[in-house]
Amino acid sequence: MIMRATTNWAELENKLSRSSDSREQLALLDQLVEYYVFSNARKARKFLRKEKALLDQGDYEYRYYSLTGFIYNQQYDYEKAEQAYLRAISLIEEQGNAYEQMESYLDYAGVCINLKALDRAERQLEKVAQLLRAFPDDKLQARFNCRRGYLALYEGNYSKTAEAMLEADKLLQHREDLTPKDYYFLMLIHSGLGKVYERNNEWRKCVDSYKMVVETSERLRLTTRLSWHYLNLGSACMAINDNEQAELFFQKALEVKSDSSELARASALANIGYLRSQEGDYKAALKLYNKAEKLFRKVNAEDYFNFSILARWRAVIYAELGQPEEALEYLLQAYYHAKEIEDYKQISGIYKDIASLYAEMGDYENAYEYQLLYDRYAERYAEQLNQRKIMELEVKYKAQQKEREAELLRLQATRLQLKALRAQMNPHFMFNALNAIQNCMTSNDLRSAAKYLAKFATLMRKSLEYSNEEIIPLEEEIEFLREYLEINAGLRFENRLKYYIEVSDELEEDILGVPTMIVQPYVENAIEHGLRSRDKGEIRISFQAADEENILCTVTDNGIGRAHALRIQQSDPLHGQHKSRGTSITEKRLQVFHNSTDGVFVKTIDLIDPKTKRAAGTRVELIIPTRSIHKQGVI
Repeated sequence: MIMRATTNWAELENKLSRSSDSREQLALLDQLVEYYVFSNARKARKFLRKEKALLDQGDYEYRYYSLTGFIYNQQYDYEKAEQAYLRAISLIEEQGNAYEQMESYLDYAGVCINLKALDRAERQLEKVAQLLRAFPDDKLQARFNCRRGYLALYEGNYSKTAEAMLEADKLLQHREDLTPKDYYFLMLIHSGLGKVYERNNEWRKCVDSYKMVVETSERLRLTTRLSWHYLNLGSACMAINDNEQAELFFQKALEVKSDSSELARASALANIGYLRSQEGDYKAALKLYNKAEKLFRKVNAEDYFNFSILARWRAVIYAELGQPEEALEYLLQAYYHAKEIEDYKQISGIYKDIASLYAEMGDYENAYEYQLLYDRYAERYAEQLNQRKIMELEVKYKAQQKEREAELLRLQATRLQLKALRAQMNPHFMFNALNAIQNCMTSNDLRSAAKYLAKFATLMRKSLEYSNEEIIPLEEEIEFLREYLEINAGLRFENRLKYYIEVSDELEEDILGVPTMIVQPYVENAIEHGLRSRDKGEIRISFQAADEENILCTVTDNGIGRAHALRIQQSDPLHGQHKSRGTSITEKRLQVFHNSTDGVFVKTIDLIDPKTKRAAGTRVELIIPTRSIHKQGVI
């Protein structure tokens, strides 16, 4: 659903008020909520309540929870946002398409980043990366790169952040089909770039990035995070000594009604107070500091970082006013706050201020003692900074190692798929099938020849087509097995082979995806090693649910058993060449699809006749991972 930023939302509201069709109402409500979550939280909640009342009229339930999660996230209530997204994802995995699922994973990843649950965010992005390989989409790729960039930002990898954000920006710039949500991500991208420039002290570039965010937000009236955007831009302006512009944006941050962030307002008040103190208006500055502290305490009663900064700024004012005792009192308050969070940078700066204050008071003994404390804590801060850099390097190393491992797994999966293709349909099956078709033709049984030649051609075509697919619907896997067994039964075994395929009613064959041609190697193995030397053979294949994410496939034959088959192979070198490479490759494929190199996903059981105690065949049990499939593709 494309929603241009220039949509007339008032017209949509009027259309909604006139509509009596519940399906049309749901569609209109969905569009309105998706816009107002960025501009007017009150209206968004109002329309969302109406949408909820109509949910029994359609399939918008997952959209309701997804938009609810987005509203909570915009209002900084990340725990509730997470609950809503988990509900949305559970629904979308049942009934959504690839695009919708990627969108939900990306939104939830953002919530996880806000919660600092970076491992959870990483898992969501891994799912998106896998889907994007199968269903590329530039706009979703841009959102994916944006989320990747913020993960790198938290890890302190600023070069990787910048690279991801610039790639994301390139994918979205100059497009004419951007929705409000696309513009929201575009603002996130440039906010992320602003943070990178900020960390690298490139303040001019930082101002340009934050200005682009503010201008986009104002132009499109996407204002639910506008207080923060003004605050960031104001801080960057202050860093380049453009105090007039800085104060203008801080004032704007206070005036935004659609952004509910008290933290942004508290920071804006504190910064305006600092500008007043720079101008010498100490009374106004102190008043603003008091207001800011009340808001900081309202948001978080243990915000020791900001409490320490405010106390230190008050101390500067009292020192300028010639009241050293009051200044010293606030510096000690700043110290105790900084000590709570072991902020050695702040502590060392406070000790330096105290040393300077004592020196101005003529108390050189105390000035010397605090100068020594400053030196000691400056050294501790340097150690802390060094330790932080080491930790950042460790995080970067682990992230890069994880990326390399994931890439190796992808390459391994590709190689295995190609090997599996070469191992499928061993040449003896193809030779025997074609030879049998030729025999039908020479014996003038043209009907059978035509029938099996068509089946054989279909089987070969599907085998080649599936070589390009990682996942196919279960029903297609079953149909492939059915055709393979039909050719074996009719041609190679001359109807001496019976086969049965059973599928549990609880499995939805058309929307459950399985790895391509994952069962055929075991069926081939049963035929070649268990049944080839039998007068009459039987194979039973069954599919049933193992758990929510896997199915159990059982391949059972009434063949000669593994021990007897091994003796035949040892005594007949030619028969030994029939050994299927497909089964060993398939076991490795299953490990890749399960993301586990040490799990056991294939179990082979020797069947024994209880009366004769002789081999009665073999049963192979496979645990096959599944993915949901919708008409639009894998999700």
